[in-house]
Amino acid sequence: MTSDRRFVLSTLLGVLLAACAAPAAPPEISFAPFELAKPVNNPTATPFQPSLATPTFPPLVSADANSAPPLSAGSDTPSPTVTPQTTPNETAAIDPLSLTQAAPTAQAEIIHPTALPPLTNNETINFLLIGSDRRPTGTSHRTDTLLIAMVWYREGQVSLISIPRDLWIEIPTVGMQRINTAYQNGESGGYPGGGMGLLKDTILQNFGIRIDYTAMVEFDGFRRVVDTLGGIDVPIACPYTDWRLISPNLDPNDENNWWLYTVGPGQVHMDGDLALWYARSRSKSNDFDRGRRQQEVIRTLFQKAIQTDTFSKIPQLYNDFSSAVLTDMGLGDMLGLAPYAVNFTNANIRSYYIRPPYVQSWITPGGASVLLPQESLNQLLAEATAFSTFAAVRESITIEVQNGSPFETMESLVASRLNYAGFETMTTAADNRNYANTVLVDFTAGQDPAQQQTILNVLGTYSANILSLPDPNSTVQYRLIIGADYETCFKPEELAH
Repeated sequence: MTSDRRFVLSTLLGVLLAACAAPAAPPEISFAPFELAKPVNNPTATPFQPSLATPTFPPLVSADANSAPPLSAGSDTPSPTVTPQTTPNETAAIDPLSLTQAAPTAQAEIIHPTALPPLTNNETINFLLIGSDRRPTGTSHRTDTLLIAMVWYREGQVSLISIPRDLWIEIPTVGMQRINTAYQNGESGGYPGGGMGLLKDTILQNFGIRIDYTAMVEFDGFRRVVDTLGGIDVPIACPYTDWRLISPNLDPNDENNWWLYTVGPGQVHMDGDLALWYARSRSKSNDFDRGRRQQEVIRTLFQKAIQTDTFSKIPQLYNDFSSAVLTDMGLGDMLGLAPYAVNFTNANIRSYYIRPPYVQSWITPGGASVLLPQESLNQLLAEATAFSTFAAVRESITIEVQNGSPFETMESLVASRLNYAGFETMTTAADNRNYANTVLVDFTAGQDPAQQQTILNVLGTYSANILSLPDPNSTVQYRLIIGADYETCFKPEELAH
């Protein structure tokens, strides 16, 4: 790969990761800031500015966005009179995760996560992608979308960690608060480095993760980037239904301008507006599910960047990036990463989500609903922040996926599912579309039954046929022909990395 192509690819990766940090949920017009009672025995954080190691080779870009329009004047769930052209499918949509809220207890009962050893070396470049509820004319806002991207640039491995906005942790100089208030407190309180500085220190103090670069993007910038790419094809395994503006040009404050809209299952082509809706809506789900969908969009953008020749679009993409994204990462930083772009494949990204059982719902003495970190969160962070030799082995296995079912785009859904589990994939056409059952063809010399079963377990299928056809000349280790028996819906957080 030439140096020019490496530059193009690394620039595009940076722009796309920045653009997709996205979307906070629609703010509620009736929202009133809660008053927190002063916690009992609340430890006072000592202000500090940790010595952040400067990576030898800079990172991918990140981003944030301004807040989206409100749904209705009095409700988070409007009741539009418009008849949807898309039939609502709420039963098929992902069920929101219900949290049992504990009764208020003493502050001393809060479980404080133990920070992991700080990552002070240069093995990774760590990005914080931010989405906020600020409007273009706003001066005060909260960061309702926080996503950490850790990049092992030499090895070509990435960990994405979604942080819920209501996580109740220790904010330096502030005390116990929701993590989404850190930026606002840093800006208003004169913290060294402002809001970004306090966010970085909050994550370092609580998670032990050094943040090298931050980025925020406006919604319009996100739309432009996606549209400049010609849209993206997002593999949606589970159908999703939520309220959506009938047209982006309509008044979002009029509840009659909203309808229930359903996407999936299947590979769905999205322009910038649809991608933004999919990544930010949560009226009929929750922040945990929204984090999953945001990672879906990021993974799609990432894969498009490494698979597509986008030379002609780079000037416009870079202009969109520089005008729409607030970041401390410069063009020189992107150039530093360029030689390592060749290390990334569609199997490189590991996805992690801070959600139950790693957090537990709790009511503060002031009556606010928040999420308390549990001891198990340290286990999740330890896995997410360590280079995975397990993942490196799986990345060496390429699975050719063919759609032998009568349903369209199944090959894309299956390939995406295998990518979540760390397998590299390629898609080709099947000899026919009449397979009743899924078929796994094993071309390896070893014919390992355990490995065969692992692949089938990832797919959640138990009726597949296995064919042993050792072939030392095969360019892939396995061929997977999807049959009509395949069930599309799965939970990415349950797949081993």
